[in-house]
Amino acid sequence: MTSLRETFDHLIASGKLQSDPAQEAVLPEFDRIRDALLQPVKKGLFRKATEPPKGLYLWGGVGRGKSMLMDMFVEHLTDIPSRRVHFHAFMQEIHTAMHEARKTGVNDAIAPVAADVAASVRLLAFDEMQISDITDAMIVGRLFQALFAAGVVVVTTSNRLPDELYKHGLNRNLFVPFIELIKEKMVVHELVSPTDYRQDRLSGTQVYFTPVNADSRAAMNAVWDDLAGGPGTPLTLRVKGRDVVIPAFHNGMARAQFHELCGTALGPADYLALAEAVRVLLLDDIPTLGRSNFNEAKRFVTLIDALYEARVRLICSAAAQPEMLYLEGEGTFEFERTASRLREMQADGWGG
Repeated sequence: MTSLRETFDHLIASGKLQSDPAQEAVLPEFDRIRDALLQPVKKGLFRKATEPPKGLYLWGGVGRGKSMLMDMFVEHLTDIPSRRVHFHAFMQEIHTAMHEARKTGVNDAIAPVAADVAASVRLLAFDEMQISDITDAMIVGRLFQALFAAGVVVVTTSNRLPDELYKHGLNRNLFVPFIELIKEKMVVHELVSPTDYRQDRLSGTQVYFTPVNADSRAAMNAVWDDLAGGPGTPLTLRVKGRDVVIPAFHNGMARAQFHELCGTALGPADYLALAEAVRVLLLDDIPTLGRSNFNEAKRFVTLIDALYEARVRLICSAAAQPEMLYLEGEGTFEFERTASRLREMQADGWGG
């Protein structure tokens, strides 16, 4: 059976990857987990079950190849029941399942939900473990305690150290035991690569397309195909008990139409959750702004502020250049800062 290292070396030799010592250093952790899971499960009345291997918490800066390595790892688990899912999407599924479980009158809705998950997989691979919603923070500890007790192995990527998760969150003291659980059940490994591959691929690439027409749509599609590396699926973010759906998400990248993010009743908390969940946003078809769409313009300003502060890379198509998007009506002066930020965010190497 081919090891992950052998596959990695083959991809380097073929020119599909470049050698990166930081990425190579984490490969033994993936092989350790796979080798342990491939061992026969001991069965019998008097035979003690084999202790599952520790999982892996792989953290580091954006664009360092964490998701790529995890995808490669999951693809190698052909004989091991596993699932790769974005952490936000998984938690949304858990909330839905718990809601259904409560309808049956159970006292503890987490127990049957965790049991169902554990019955379906031996390994869960999460992309982008981040926790910003208190409803997630209050259940994640007991949920993962049940999953670990059932023998499920967890591999996850994150941009944060475990100790930085849910930092400054409400009732964080109740969340701290989950951090300790991560350290107990998972190997914490920092991917210290000096190279931001996502920025490298964007280097010299146009990121602001105008006007909105067939050419700009084709250009946006080409950028998505090149950077995302696959079709997007909807991502549901849980924000203050509500669901905010991003139409397309893959490998840390999201894509939406202007009206989907700014034409509906979304607010600062929603845009902050989006900025925390993605590293690159493709925003299609930004119109000219003014009196006729004042509310949409205000939301757009709030969205850009959230993306800017979080250093999320923005790639967009718009009806005009930033300085010409908002020419009349209340808010023209305030929009000057947004236009300036849109210009700054186009700079080569911005973000990350």
